[in-house]
Amino acid sequence: MEIQLIESAADKTEADAIVIGLYQDAAPSGAAAAIDNAAGGLLAKLIERKEISAKRNDVQTLFAVPNVAAGVVAVVGLGPKEKFDRRAAFEACGAAAKKLAGKARKRVAYFVADGWTSEQTEAGICGVHVGDEGQDLFRAEKRIFPPGEVCWAGTDRVAAWQGQVIGEATNLTRRLVNEPPQDIYPESFANRAADVAYECGLQGEIWDLDRLEAERCGALLAVARGSSRPPRMVILRHDGGSRGAPTLALVGKGVTFDSGGLSLKPTDGMLTMKCDMAGAATVVGVMQAIARLGLPVNVIALCGLVENMVSGRSYKLGDVLTARNGKTIEVHNTDAEGRLVLADVLSVAVDRGAASIVDLATLTGACVVALGLDVAGLMTNDEAWAGRVRAAADVCGEMVWPLPMFEHFNEQIKSEVADIKNVGEGRWGGAITAAKFLEEFVGTTPWAHIDIAGPAFREKPKPFADAGASGQFVRTLVEVARGWK
Repeated sequence: MEIQLIESAADKTEADAIVIGLYQDAAPSGAAAAIDNAAGGLLAKLIERKEISAKRNDVQTLFAVPNVAAGVVAVVGLGPKEKFDRRAAFEACGAAAKKLAGKARKRVAYFVADGWTSEQTEAGICGVHVGDEGQDLFRAEKRIFPPGEVCWAGTDRVAAWQGQVIGEATNLTRRLVNEPPQDIYPESFANRAADVAYECGLQGEIWDLDRLEAERCGALLAVARGSSRPPRMVILRHDGGSRGAPTLALVGKGVTFDSGGLSLKPTDGMLTMKCDMAGAATVVGVMQAIARLGLPVNVIALCGLVENMVSGRSYKLGDVLTARNGKTIEVHNTDAEGRLVLADVLSVAVDRGAASIVDLATLTGACVVALGLDVAGLMTNDEAWAGRVRAAADVCGEMVWPLPMFEHFNEQIKSEVADIKNVGEGRWGGAITAAKFLEEFVGTTPWAHIDIAGPAFREKPKPFADAGASGQFVRTLVEVARGWK
C-alpha cells in the first residue's frame, strides 16, 4: 500500500473518508480547525457537548458534514499535546485506520500531522499500515478492508516513505506469524526469507539438514528430530557499512510450531503456538526494512527454524546434547526448546564476527507472568548495550523492562551429568534462568535478549490493531540499526 502525499485543503479533498486529530483540552487546530470553520463550528459544538472525545485513540465518525467534500470525517483523539510522542502517533493513526477499515473504501486521506516531527510522521504512517491489516487471512467474510488508496497531507516525503517501508516490514512480520503452521514450517519460512533477500538485495544463506549436521548444531537438531519437517537456519546479511566496520547481529527464534515435544502442552497452551516463530519473523521484517532504507551499517540476521513435534524420534528427558560450541546440555523439559535452538544460532552469530547481538524469542511464560502481555523482558551481559536497545524501544514506544541477571541464577542451570541443563530449579525466575542458559553461548560478545512471549501475539484486539501477531519490535530494531556505530 503506497502512501500518496497531498496538499489539498481538508474540507476540499475528495475522498470516502478523511481523518483529523484533536488534542485533549485544546481547541481544534490545523485541519480540524479548517473542518470546524467549514461546518459552521460543528466540531466545537460536539466537543462542548462531549459527543466527541479527544482521549487518546478514541475515534468518532461524522457523516455528511456540511461543506466538506469527503463523505466521512473520522475524528481521532491524540491525547494531551504535551505527552504526544511516536507511540501516540502510531496508535492514533492505527486506531483511525482500523476503524475506517471496517468497511471497504476507495480513498482515505489523513490530515493529522499538523506540527508533527518527521519521527512522528513516520510512526503515524506505520500505524496506518498496521491498522489497515488484520489476521483474517482466510475468512470468506473479511472484517478489515484496506482502502484502495491512502493519502497523507504533508510535505515530508522522506518520513512518509520511511513510515511506509517500516509499516510494510511490520506487516510482513505479522503475516508470517498469522499464517497457519501447515503453510509456515522451516523450509517454507526459509523460502520466504530467501524471497525477501532477493527482492531487497540482501545476501542470504540457507543451511539445510546436512549443513546443520556438518556445523555440529546438536541442540537445534535434537529439537527438530521429532518432526517430519527438516530444520533450517537462515542467514541474511546487509553490508551497508564500510568493509571492516562492526557488524550488528539480530537472532530470532523460529519454532514454527511448538507442541511441547514429549513434555506435551495442553490444548489451550498449544492453540497459538504457530506464533513461536515470532522472533524469526521479526528479524526478517527488520532486515527487509534495513535493506529498503539503505542504512549505512553492517547487519547480519540469523534464524533457527524447527518444529517441536512428537514422534518415536523425539528427543527425550534425560538426553544429553552437545551444542555447536561444545557445551553439553542435559534435557529436563522438551518444552524448553527455544533456548536449545538459539544456543546454536548464537554460536554461529559469534563465529560470524558479531560485535553486538540482539536476540528475540517468544521464550517463556514466566516472562508473561512477570511483566504481563504488553511488556517484553530485557536481559543482558552488558548493561551499556542493553541501555542502547532499551533507549531505542523507548523512543519508538515499544515497552521493554530489564530483569536482573545476578550470578546466583547461574547455579540453577548447572547439571549433575552435563555442563548445564535446559531449565532452572522449579518455577521461579524462569525467564531469567532461560536467559542465563543463552548467555552460555555468547561468550564475551555484548548481547541483549528480548523475551517477547507477551507482546508478540495478542488474543484480543487493540484499538489500533487487530488481534493476532503484533509485529512489535520491528520498529525498535530498525531504530537500533539506525544508531549502530
